[in-house]
Amino acid sequence: MAFSLNHVHLKTTDPDKTIKFYMDNFGATIKGTMAGGHQLDLHGLQLNVTDKVATQNHEQHYGIEHIAVNTDDYDGALAGLRKNGVKILEELKGSSGKRVCFLECPDGAQMEIIEK
Repeated sequence: MAFSLNHVHLKTTDPDKTIKFYMDNFGATIKGTMAGGHQLDLHGLQLNVTDKVATQNHEQHYGIEHIAVNTDDYDGALAGLRKNGVKILEELKGSSGKRVCFLECPDGAQMEIIEK
């Protein structure tokens, strides 16, 4: 049996705000529309961004812990994020010796930026 990544689903109280955040700060593009939100393309990763889905009966939660992306311009990426008012939670050196930072996204989710 083989598995492959299909999507990451972000459930948020304000899908439009969350979609704008990932588009403005990380270059995501709208890939498609779905009930209550959109499917985004984040550099090959499909992000589904919706509120809680009324047709799902299981217990639903908002957010996700974090998504990590690489950058070949760490300083430029952080400067752009700061310019956009994004809150940087922590900057540190990863186990590889490369710089990493965690930043705050809508609804308590986080992104990790990793120096390539």
